[in-house]
Amino acid sequence: MNPTRRAALRALPALGSLVLLLGRAEIARGASIVAVRVWPADEYTRITIESDTPLGERHFLAANPDRLVIDIDGLELSPALREIVGKVQPDDPFIAGVRVGQNQPRVVRLVIDLKQPSAPQLFTLMPVAAYQHRMVFDLYPVKERDPLLALIEDKERAEQQAAKAVQDALGDFIGRIERAPLAKAPASAPQQTPAPQPLPQLAKDKIDRLIVVALDPGHGGEDPGATGPSGLREKDVVLAIALALRERINARPGMRAMLTRDADFFVPLGERVRKARRVQADLFVSIHADAFVNPQARGASVFALSDGGASSTAARWLADKENAADLVGGINVKNRHADVMRTLLDMSTTAQIKDSLRIGREVLGRIGKVGKLHRGQVEQAGFAVLKAPDIPSILVETAFISNPEEERKLRDREYRQQLVAALEDGIARYFARHPPLARNRQI
Repeated sequence: MNPTRRAALRALPALGSLVLLLGRAEIARGASIVAVRVWPADEYTRITIESDTPLGERHFLAANPDRLVIDIDGLELSPALREIVGKVQPDDPFIAGVRVGQNQPRVVRLVIDLKQPSAPQLFTLMPVAAYQHRMVFDLYPVKERDPLLALIEDKERAEQQAAKAVQDALGDFIGRIERAPLAKAPASAPQQTPAPQPLPQLAKDKIDRLIVVALDPGHGGEDPGATGPSGLREKDVVLAIALALRERINARPGMRAMLTRDADFFVPLGERVRKARRVQADLFVSIHADAFVNPQARGASVFALSDGGASSTAARWLADKENAADLVGGINVKNRHADVMRTLLDMSTTAQIKDSLRIGREVLGRIGKVGKLHRGQVEQAGFAVLKAPDIPSILVETAFISNPEEERKLRDREYRQQLVAALEDGIARYFARHPPLARNRQI
């Protein structure tokens, strides 16, 4: 054997040890923190730590006072990590404050002081879209609030406020009459008694039961959705539309709207469906703002579920993009509802799709009077968020946020109000023609 080759072979074990040592040295350097984000909401608060390499953790709950203690391996305390302290908002429902320190060499300890007993879920996410490795802490309440009860309480509060407003207005009217000076009538003129004024009527029509509409602003939290040329984010504009639409629907006698999210936080696709089913919704409307690689694409669209293939290549492409929201937003695959929702999302029915197409046509006809339509008919594709088997469900793409002109329209509050009025009109027309059936549980 060649002496040079023999010497090289003898050196291989040493080279292997050197590689291993270099590997350990690289690991010892620790991960670098890219960003720290906190997403507070009434339903749960999420903390995300994004790093350039995966992180490991150990955690436990402590009492008196309630706190969550998290030890993160492979980290040295850095200014980026310290930023988490200032990111906690005073009105956060779950977090009173955060303390951070170097507990051991290459081990950072986070202590999250809790405002209420919480059920934490901790998990990691692989790099996707614009994100690198993410470690996620979700803080849920120990007891989940009944959303149907919350809807009933909200309805009762609104009715009490309306009744009080009527009484206040009537009392003010009577007070003005009592305070007004009495004019002396001529001796020859007989005294006349004014005709009684009718009381304001709270509701003209008898409502058999409350109609519940689930409004689903797409994306949120870690998932911004599409972004327009000037930086308008889909998650922000669709939330503004949904909040305004809720206000208009709630003003209608006998109707109530429930939002799958009412702030900037992420809701997994299956959880959006579960929320609608828990309030026994009569309709599910998912609201989005489309984007495409070609900035010239424009116009609103309405989609229903397909029990077969998509109605067009564009519809299939859009469904694939929207169905990837869980990857970007960050879903915990070990969540207690994950298995149930995976089963549920395969139970779509022909009747549900038929009703969805009906409501889709009503809404498409109304929003077509406000702006341009991308297509003149309701399209169909396999959107996961539309797969509640017992609720008519549509997805509305309000405009192409990637189109500069349509992005400007979406920024404009007046245009959004026109769009909201058209959506509400389409929904009301549908229920006028197709009244919902009785519920097992009346609300």
